[in-house]
Amino acid sequence: MAYEPQFYPGATSVAENRRKHMSGDVEKLREISDDDLTTVLGHRAPGTDYPSTHPPLAEMGEPECSIRELVEPTAGAKAGDRVRYVQFVDSMYNAPSTPYFRSYNAAINFRGVDPGTLSGRQVVEARERDMEAIAKFQLETEMTCPALASLRGATVHGHSLRLQEDGVMFDMLERTVLENGQIMAVKDQVGRPIDKKVDMGKPMSDEEAAKRTTIYRVDNVAYRDDAEVIEWVHRVFDQRTKYGFQPL
Repeated sequence: MAYEPQFYPGATSVAENRRKHMSGDVEKLREISDDDLTTVLGHRAPGTDYPSTHPPLAEMGEPECSIRELVEPTAGAKAGDRVRYVQFVDSMYNAPSTPYFRSYNAAINFRGVDPGTLSGRQVVEARERDMEAIAKFQLETEMTCPALASLRGATVHGHSLRLQEDGVMFDMLERTVLENGQIMAVKDQVGRPIDKKVDMGKPMSDEEAAKRTTIYRVDNVAYRDDAEVIEWVHRVFDQRTKYGFQPL
């Protein structure tokens, strides 16, 4: 029988959304061009070549190694790209994703990545073109609502930032603004003004955000409503505690 990964327990919409983020089986909601993505990331000018830290692997004459023969290098590693980062922050007000589930998505579905999970932000470091593939995937799919999540390489703050009157998560550097129903980026992820506004997409309605979120909340889907999740959390804590005591 073919193995089928079981990513997350639970029967609620939140549990199902967590499984979707972990498996990468998420719905694409918007298009962001490669040049627009490069602009908001701010690591290089759109249309320029990827800077490299070493020659392409094919030109390096690497020594024989069975592991190298087994593992296909990523596109960025093959080309010798430098390592760069993308950093997300997600609102606690029913944002579709959270730092942990962005990291699960990156680590399970992409190779050559180094996800960092913090309380209110999530960073992924990888070879530049590999990092861009992850950023594009997460920005274009239901993992991101452009009003409830954003790219922030500096002054990230926490996920508990209040929402503004227009429903956009507060940002002291105001990297994005709501214009004619669309979220427009006016600065890159570290807050430098950009030459051309970038359309990051339409915000989700409150109802859509509540349907797509991976966050348990008492005013939406409460954690205690998911009996299977509670059962497994109890099982994990019980076994960790017993193992830690080493009673024998």
